[in-house]
Amino acid sequence: MKTTVSPASLNPAASGMEPPRKYKQIAGWIILVAVIVACSVRTEATPYQLIVGLPQMGSLLQEMFPPDWSYLPTIWGPMMETLQIAILGTTLGALLAVPVALLCASNLGVSRWVSLPTRMVLNLVRTIPDLLFAAIFVAVFGIGPFAGMLALVFFSFGIIAKLTFEAIEAIDPGPLEAMTAVGANRLQIIMYGVVPQALPYFMSYLLYTFEVNVRAAAVLGLVGAGGIGLLLDRSLGLFRYDRAAIIILLTLAIVLVIDYGSTMIRRKLL
Repeated sequence: MKTTVSPASLNPAASGMEPPRKYKQIAGWIILVAVIVACSVRTEATPYQLIVGLPQMGSLLQEMFPPDWSYLPTIWGPMMETLQIAILGTTLGALLAVPVALLCASNLGVSRWVSLPTRMVLNLVRTIPDLLFAAIFVAVFGIGPFAGMLALVFFSFGIIAKLTFEAIEAIDPGPLEAMTAVGANRLQIIMYGVVPQALPYFMSYLLYTFEVNVRAAAVLGLVGAGGIGLLLDRSLGLFRYDRAAIIILLTLAIVLVIDYGSTMIRRKLL
């Protein structure tokens, strides 16, 4: 006797054995909304809190404007120090990240006994926020820009090494296999097979990290790590919000210039 298989028996959703896709999407949205509501209740992030705080926000903005433009010559030196901290921190962190990224990449034939511990150390560095690094180095080396620079070195190292080794793992394996077939050694494979493919992405990550570090360096001064953050903390402590406003505006202008320049460089590289 010949058995006839109906299309409904081949489709679990049509036969009622599996809920339709639409109901899965609805259930997913319900779970997402429930999680957001639970987090909002736990953190007291409610529309009521926002409405209550709006008048105070308006009063603060009223005290910040007009900015104290006469304070600009005073903050120019610390702002340049902030840029120098960001430049040194990003550069040294990027240099440290290159060998670590090569050790972490799984497609370069590195032993797991080397790559796995290296990744664990990298994850540990990325777990610690830059402000905590700054506070630790301030406690060790004292108040000043050196502590801020070291904090950004570790912060930059964690970001650039992570992104770079992921970019190395995503490169085209064809050139690496061809060079291995003709007898190229490990150093030659890295120099002529990996670097040309990964370098544009490395430079893009370097520029992005520098943008982040300029903003981070302005905040590190709040814990005594040098830069414009020291004056910002002093202005807020003295309730001189007009001086805080000129610091924020100058930081914004410099970040916008850096962002525009790095965007143009990234377009040429990629």
